[in-house]
Amino acid sequence: MNKFFLVAVHTYQTKLKAKAFLVTTAITCLLIIGVANIQPIIEFFTGDEKPHVAVIDRTGSLYGPLAKQANHNQIALTKITDMENEAKEAVKEGKWDGLLVLSMDAEGLPEAVYYANTIVDNQTPEELERALSQLKTALSAAKLGLTDEQMAELSKPVPFQKVALEKNAKTEEELNQARSLVYVLLFAMYMFVLMYGGMIATEVATEKSSRVMEILVSSVPPVQQLFGKIIGVALVSLTQFFVFFAVAFAALKTSGQEVWRFLGLDHLPASIFVYALVFFLLGYLLYAVLFAVLGSLVSRVEDVQPAITPVMMLVVAAFMIAMFGLNAPESAFVTGASFVPFFAPMLMFLRIGLVSVPGWEVALCLVLLAATIALLIYFGAKVYRGGVLMYGRMNIFKDIKRAIQLTKK
Repeated sequence: MNKFFLVAVHTYQTKLKAKAFLVTTAITCLLIIGVANIQPIIEFFTGDEKPHVAVIDRTGSLYGPLAKQANHNQIALTKITDMENEAKEAVKEGKWDGLLVLSMDAEGLPEAVYYANTIVDNQTPEELERALSQLKTALSAAKLGLTDEQMAELSKPVPFQKVALEKNAKTEEELNQARSLVYVLLFAMYMFVLMYGGMIATEVATEKSSRVMEILVSSVPPVQQLFGKIIGVALVSLTQFFVFFAVAFAALKTSGQEVWRFLGLDHLPASIFVYALVFFLLGYLLYAVLFAVLGSLVSRVEDVQPAITPVMMLVVAAFMIAMFGLNAPESAFVTGASFVPFFAPMLMFLRIGLVSVPGWEVALCLVLLAATIALLIYFGAKVYRGGVLMYGRMNIFKDIKRAIQLTKK
């Protein structure tokens, strides 16, 4: 057991002090702070600058009301008397950000054409279109003889409420808040499992390719090596996860109040974070054993990626199903898939976060997940024990059989 702790601590310290880990952690923390403060950053670089649009009003009556409406939408309109071709040239030369030509259709209602050097910027033409639509609605109402009060009554949205009859069901606001947080945590699970699972496989393959494994096997039992590496890398991933969480918490609390309120972090129960940690650890352990076993079967670092691709595809599949489940957490497909051990860490957590899941379903899922992990550990230890001593070209199925046979000798 002392050797197991030695391997775990050595793996943890080595990865924690690695330059790649420190640089990646620092860059990611800066990105988190940047995302939390994205609105002030955008405002700092753009300032209060409004898009300047020239307007040719062929009707003689639309510019005034449109300018009032556009001013509320932060667009600066300027009426010009230039010919259309001259105005287009001015846009090309950068004098104006765009040109809006106003006219009337056969029914006496407004229509417009917007010219710009490129139409990559959707915001300005969309705002102008929205303002013109409101203007068109007002003109149509005037033609029909409708008063402002009648127009306001027609424009009122239909009162429509969503009420959940199920006991303890989340309200619509709570559901939207939970969905946002669940998405963030699912994405974190996905990234961490892929990143650190691949790290385990690569480390095992690196030791084999440098023949260090032969020395290690003679001093530390292979099974202790296996779990020492898994636990060591798990501690590294948790350390990085808590650093990111602390930075995100501080950044959102101090600067990103809108994002903080949108996620509803003040109102979410602590249990959702506990479930996130439990399913993250179980999911990590499940996939880490598979990654380590496959890493023990390859002799060169170059062969690691092809070897672990099937496991990575399982993780990707689980994430894709979870993305579908965000909008349909109660579908039969998501419910059934949440009991499949390879999908359970993401999908059961998704269901717990969004809907009311019976306690027996959570318990059954955890039992199935724990049993699968125990089975993989038992089988994986046998394969790992023989696989670390195998060299040559990789053939996964044949190599697994050979590795198990080696353990019997």
